[in-house]
Amino acid sequence: MPDPAEPLLLRALRCEKTERRPLWLMRQAGRWLPEYRELRTRHTFEEMAGTPELAAEVTLQPLRRFPLDAAIVFADLVTPLAALGLAFRFEPGPVLERPLRSAADIRALRVPSGTEIGPEVHATLRLVRAALPPERALIGFGGAPWSLAAYAVQGGGKSDFPALRSLLASDPLLFGELLDTLARLSAGYLIEQHRAGAQVVQVFDSWAGLLSLADWTTHVRPHLLRLLDELGRAGVPRILFLNGAPHLATAAAELPSEGLALCWRNDLGALRAASGPAKALQGNLDPATLLAGPEATSRATRALLANVPARGHIVNLGHGVLPETPHASALALIEAVHAEVRA
Repeated sequence: MPDPAEPLLLRALRCEKTERRPLWLMRQAGRWLPEYRELRTRHTFEEMAGTPELAAEVTLQPLRRFPLDAAIVFADLVTPLAALGLAFRFEPGPVLERPLRSAADIRALRVPSGTEIGPEVHATLRLVRAALPPERALIGFGGAPWSLAAYAVQGGGKSDFPALRSLLASDPLLFGELLDTLARLSAGYLIEQHRAGAQVVQVFDSWAGLLSLADWTTHVRPHLLRLLDELGRAGVPRILFLNGAPHLATAAAELPSEGLALCWRNDLGALRAASGPAKALQGNLDPATLLAGPEATSRATRALLANVPARGHIVNLGHGVLPETPHASALALIEAVHAEVRA
């Protein structure tokens, strides 16, 4: 018999039969909530993410408002880069003061111990775990080596990250050295998050789709594999999220992770039929659908549930909640998921 106190998400991640599908939302903690916006009138983003008490409050806010099955720690993708000595600010997205552009810059990087990488995030997780009901899962997260490199080399968010792709084209060996460093950084960071209370971690490869399958397989996959392998050896349950990369979905499904999350451009039902039930799938409603209102959201959610077998499916969006998302649409999504077992 399943332990009712064990989070639904963890059981679904093991592809066990569950009483219903678990549900959480990427970027559920943040700008779309009025209580978050009220806090932002008194604190900068840096203060909120860097102060464990404030970050814990933001992490818990969506679970007080909605019956979600998991909390995801409030932090930023670039947080661990600070441990490499890479200073950044937010305007509002991350901007690095001195991007990595030379071999000397990259080869001077030294990865510290896990406890030194984002210690404020580890402290936040301990606070949230103490406050979170046992049936709600706590998710940690970090960036995949490729997506961390995108910011470290480009210096901030930019369409298609040409500086990173140029580095790969001009010096594949140096590019590989950088991704190896970032894989070790992310592994130490996420293992420490697990020790601090995260029951599962999500590896975000937000810019996964920028390369062809051939280039991704040759230059990115080995470092992503190293990260996932290190997490697996440490006993950390893993969800891998790839954004904008339908051409990589089949290859990504072969990587060692308990769960695979994909953006709305992917057909999860077809992937399940092709790959079998061994790996949990997460997603993947288009976040823009929620902007169309509760009725459209409910209709799209029911279609998703009909397309993807329930076992081993974690309901989520295909990317983060948009700031202007109506709360009524989120409630319609939740109600459609909960209603499935009553049908």
